[in-house]
Amino acid sequence: MNKGELVDKVAEKTGVTKREAEATLNALTESIMEAVAGGEKVTLVGFGTFEARQRQEREGRNPKTGESMTIPASTVPAFSAGKLFKETVAG
Repeated sequence: MNKGELVDKVAEKTGVTKREAEATLNALTESIMEAVAGGEKVTLVGFGTFEARQRQEREGRNPKTGESMTIPASTVPAFSAGKLFKETVAG
């Protein structure tokens, strides 16, 4: 499912226009990204948790040359599925 299909589904389930559903979805995703970028943890009970995680510096290899290289430490976004989400996917 892509973003357009998700907007259609949200509009259908909520009875709002596609334009309103898209604006709501955009506001939701932007708010989550801003919060996580600001170091906050966003928890949607039953769905999951979005957070920033730290990756330590580590050794890697250049795939072209096979030469060893250091991969610098970084902060990456992470999502952990909630219990209800996991149960729904598992069937």
